Amino acid sequence: MKTFTEKVITIVKKIPKGTVMTYKQVAEKAGSPRASRAVGSIMAKNNDVNVPCHRVIHSDGTIGPYNGLRGESKEQLLKNEGAL
Repeated sequence: MKTFTEKVITIVKKIPKGTVMTYKQVAEKAGSPRASRAVGSIMAKNNDVNVPCHRVIHSDGTIGPYNGLRGESKEQLLKNEGAL
């Protein structure tokens, strides 16, 4: 059985380029609808460039923090992908 972290990583890896999901949506899809903060913590600690953590945003549509893993700002990455 997958851990919550493994579920979150799997879900985020499947977010298509040019789209975003909210932390809440990821938490819900991972089976823990009240764990949006935990999703944020997992994304903040992500160090795998194959996990597009920049595609996860706040429920109110704001972009939120980014760990800088891909070198550009989260906003710039999303603009480059056509999500903004």
